[in-house]
Formats: sequence, structure tokens, C-alpha cells
Amino acid sequence: MDNSIIDLWENNKEVFQSKTVEQILLFCGDGKLRDNSSTSHEFRSFLSNISSKYLVKYAEECLTSSYKDGGLILQDIINQIGLRLGFNVEDGLYRGTRNKSNIGYDGIWSLKDGYEMVVEVKTTDTYRINLDTVASYRNRLIEENRISKRMSSILIVVGRQDTGDLEAQIRGSKHAWDIRLISTDALLKLMMLKENLNDTRTSLQINEILKPMEYTRVDPLINIIFNTTEDLQIDTDTGVEQDNSIDLNALPQRENNSKSKTVEFREECVAIIEKKLKATFIKQGRCLYSSVQNDCRLVCVISKRYKLKNSNRYWFAFHPPQKEFLKEAKNGYVAFGCGSSDLTVLMPFPKFEECLEKLGQTHKENGRFYWHIEIFEKNKNYSIRQNHAEDIPVNEFLVN
Repeated sequence: MDNSIIDLWENNKEVFQSKTVEQILLFCGDGKLRDNSSTSHEFRSFLSNISSKYLVKYAEECLTSSYKDGGLILQDIINQIGLRLGFNVEDGLYRGTRNKSNIGYDGIWSLKDGYEMVVEVKTTDTYRINLDTVASYRNRLIEENRISKRMSSILIVVGRQDTGDLEAQIRGSKHAWDIRLISTDALLKLMMLKENLNDTRTSLQINEILKPMEYTRVDPLINIIFNTTEDLQIDTDTGVEQDNSIDLNALPQRENNSKSKTVEFREECVAIIEKKLKATFIKQGRCLYSSVQNDCRLVCVISKRYKLKNSNRYWFAFHPPQKEFLKEAKNGYVAFGCGSSDLTVLMPFPKFEECLEKLGQTHKENGRFYWHIEIFEKNKNYSIRQNHAEDIPVNEFLVN
């Protein structure tokens, strides 16, 4: 596949950041989106390589600007959001066709449990949607045994939040129990929420909301809210407060650790790791990343520098969900940002996993636990401290 747009992006990010999505499309093939064309392949490849903040920007442009192919661009963006949410996504057709062998869905999103959603994207709800037509896409897919009637539904994604008329139309139709409706804005919020979670299992629970459900009993929704709240409270980075051998009052005050600075520091670490591994990573959680091809995964945690006696020290937390995330990868790495991106330790996961049984653990009242890692530096030599075992030198894993 021709990836010239990716090369241009990688080498000219500053220039691309000022471009609209309509302008970017002109760099792909002949600049016109058609089914099974090199332009569509190249444009979708571009979307899969950019950070989510650009998907938010481009979606807003499609909804507020009069782009000729704004609806088609938004369709690809919505399907990319589905991928970021953890679905397997099959892209649909851009335009309807008279060929009866083709089914005009915009996408099919599949969950790991086999459940599938037939996705329809609409930039506006100004005009009434023919629900019979949308339902016919699902019915034909069922007839062709491509999806299951019991394990499938329809998800309509609309451009605006004001969907009262469409909601009423759905409620009054015979398809009410098979359709879920969500605005593009809410879907984007769901994606950004997922990127702040620590456990990919929590994000899979959240995706359950997109299934049609009867909520006379609201326990499932409460469980999702509870688990999400609990997940967001996990500190994925520092474990310093659990090291009882350290007098916390003797530690220097940590610098302003606002969320923006933490993200910036972490993302700087990821950027130099991308160059080291020659890979592009997409954020999958607060500190979870996967390559575009999903053949390489990364957990990146960071720590402020603490100066104690004659050494510098850095403390991190490593959680079981992070371990499971890496175990599922063909290639996995753990990265420790020590004070700044200038000092980043990058360890292959199999090597790091050998250390886990010799690291201290902290157990919480809710049953959760994590390992806490101390990296200390003395005379430019860096090591991971282990309980009742020799320290592990990590100089060989420094990213230069």
C-alpha cells in the first residue's frame, strides 16, 4: 500500500497540524474518496496513525464546514473511533449502489464476545432517516450469515446532540429494540475517556452501553459507572507513597504535576521510543499504547526525580492489567520516564517480567494490588532495586 501520506506526516507534522482534513485528503491519491480506491486506503491509513486529538478536530470540521465529501470523511473518522474504542471494524461503502449484491452499511463494529453493530453515520438529523432502509442492511447481513440476529444491533451516529425528532422516530418504529443512537460528540467523549483508563477490560464494559438494552433494572449501568470511577482513581505512575522506608516529609516537594504536564512528559517519552523502535504508537489507555499494526505494545509510566543523600531515585507503580495488556502482545515493552524524557528506560517485557516476583507489592482494601518499582541512580549507573536480591542494572536499556 502506498504510504506517502504517512511519510509526509512524519516528516512535516508542524505543517500538517495547520491543515484542514479536506486539505489533507488532497494529499491522498487523487483526493477523491471512492470505494476500494488507493485514496481511501491511504486516507484511512493516515487516520490510523494520528493521535485522537486530530480525530476530534477533523470530526468538528466535518460538522461545521461545508466540505463536498464531509459526510464520507466523517464516516471514516467514526470508524476509526470505533477502532480506538476496541472494536474490530469493517469499513462499509461510501455511497449507495444499485448493485443488489452490495449492502450499504457504513461500518460493522465487532466486540470480542462476537456481538456486532451495523453502523450508520449521519452528519445531520435535519432529514428523517428511513429506518426501514437501515434495518434492511442488518437483515440482509443476517440472511447472508455474516452476522447473528441474536448478537447484533444497529448503531446510528449523528452529527448533532439535538436528536429529539430522531429519537421519537426510533421509539415509534418497529425497530426500536434493535437501534441505539449516539451523537458524534458523545462518541468522541467516550474515546477520550477510554484513553484515560488503566484497564482495557473497563473500556470493554463501557462499550456495552452502545448495545440496545432494557434498563428497568439499572444495576449494569451502575456497575459500569462504579468500575470506571474506580479505574480512573488508580495512580498508574508513582508508588513512592507505599515505600515505608522513606520519610515522605524529607522528600523535596514535587513540581507542579498538572495533568497537562504529566501528559506532555509521557508523550515526549513515547516520541523518543517511537524513533528507537521505528514504530508509531496509538494511545490505548492512560499509559497504554499499541503500534498501528497492534504487533507491539508499550506501557509507559513516569516519575519525578527525588534526590536522597548521594543518589537520585524514581518510584513507579506497575499494575496487573498492564501486565495482561503486554502479555497479549507479540512484542511488549515497559518504559520508565525518570524525571524527564531525557532519561527513559525501555525494557522488553519478558526481561521485566523476570523481576516482578522480587519486587515489593502494595495491596489495597478493594482487592487490587500493584508492584512498586524503585530505580535509583548513582554516578550515572541506574538500577532497579529488588527485595532480598541483587539490584538489576538497567543502563543497557536507556534510550539514547
